Amino acid sequence: MDVADKTSITDYMIVASGTSNRHCKAIVDKVSEELSKQGISPVGKEADGGSEWSLIDYGDVILHVMIPETRVFYDLERLWSGATPGNNSASEA
Repeated sequence: MDVADKTSITDYMIVASGTSNRHCKAIVDKVSEELSKQGISPVGKEADGGSEWSLIDYGDVILHVMIPETRVFYDLERLWSGATPGNNSASEA
């Protein structure tokens, strides 16, 4: 979601779902690994193996990875309603 006109903390938020806590951790680990290979380090990271919601802050982009129940409960898409989907939008990431 493009949130640049809604907040000063980031320009984009990516919200994705994993099928389990382990799957969420694997997604976060792979994203971190691939961006690290490109020399991109996170500003902050809130993630562990047992987490239902992991977050990686890359400054201009924040990645949220959640199990489906947590994603529905917090409903970040509704919270940031009015934010426009990015070019590669999908109803479920």
